Amino acid sequence: MKNIKVIGILTMLLAVMMACNTKNKEDHTGHDKSKETTFYTCSMDPQVKEDQPGKCPICHMELTPIKQDNTEANEISLSKQQIQLGNITTQTIAETQGSVTQNYTGVLTTNQEKIKTISARAMGRIEKLYFKTTGGFVAKNMPVYQLYSEDIAIAKQDYYTAFKQLTMPGDFGKNARNMLQAAKQKLAFFGLSNVQIESLKTAAAVSPYTIFYSTASGTVSEINATEGSYAMEGSPIIKLADLNSLWLETQVNVNYAKNLKLGQNATVTFVDYPDKIINAKISFINPEINPDTRMLLIRMEIPNPNLLLKPGMQAIAKLTQSNIKGLYIPTDAVIREENASYIWVEKRPGVYENLMIETGLETNGMIEIKSSIDSTKKVVITGAYAINSEYIFRKGSNPMEGMKM
Repeated sequence: MKNIKVIGILTMLLAVMMACNTKNKEDHTGHDKSKETTFYTCSMDPQVKEDQPGKCPICHMELTPIKQDNTEANEISLSKQQIQLGNITTQTIAETQGSVTQNYTGVLTTNQEKIKTISARAMGRIEKLYFKTTGGFVAKNMPVYQLYSEDIAIAKQDYYTAFKQLTMPGDFGKNARNMLQAAKQKLAFFGLSNVQIESLKTAAAVSPYTIFYSTASGTVSEINATEGSYAMEGSPIIKLADLNSLWLETQVNVNYAKNLKLGQNATVTFVDYPDKIINAKISFINPEINPDTRMLLIRMEIPNPNLLLKPGMQAIAKLTQSNIKGLYIPTDAVIREENASYIWVEKRPGVYENLMIETGLETNGMIEIKSSIDSTKKVVITGAYAINSEYIFRKGSNPMEGMKM
């Protein structure tokens, strides 16, 4: 009987041990390292993540096994071989001082300050225009238009009559001199020259038609009247542009424009005349920034004494600023997205993290970093895009997704 009890107790102990052993095996199975450290994704659609091999549900390519990256959300760990193949190099950056040169393309335009408007000096009808198309050159004292005006005709008649009465005795002659002077002033106000006024003294009859002459030289840029039309006093007839001086207008990045100033020197070259170089100065900086492009208009006055340059020609203005301080890294080191810009820095050997930044000037393949950066941090100078691609491939998302500056 004792033997039976002993055998029963041993049997129960054996059963308990086997159950524990089986449970332990099941627990170890639940902690299978291969399942914890590997997932399957698609090289074409990295957002796809599966826990077993198969085909991509989007493009139907075979899924690729990837070891789970246990780094933080904005970090990635790379092997020595990946670092070498990706040509990933780093260096610490420090503030430097030097000159910054920027080239800006602009267009030559008419100097609006050099435009002369010839207007009607009295109300009347335009009988004749001596220039009917734009682009023609008008020299000073050349006839521009002929006007029929009753007001001018009356003033002419007053002058003519007063002159004829000058020889009359007594008060008639004295009044005639006063009338002559008043009529002459009125004719001069209407724009008649001294020669035209004096010619009335020898005229056989007073004409209601008057020819008006140009008071300046220039190229016809605009014609505002037509033959047979009526012109009010002061209304424009024709506009003349002095092309001996042109404007070069260009758009400047707002980050660069804040350091510009009136009178700053610029070197200007021309697309149509690559060998021609002109030294100019900034004459105007628009106080308003274009909200869509974040650009600022600046203007330079370009001398053109031989009229070789024409409005509409393209020109390149080279602006140089000296003694500029800042942090600069290669432009390829900055990943620029629609809503943010960021760089990769080495957190520890083989581990890299992304860092959102604000950028500034960009020149000669370098870009300014306006954000403060820990001087001990090593910034990825080459291979930043390789790190970025590997991050997206592994984690299936953009490092800066949802971020905004």
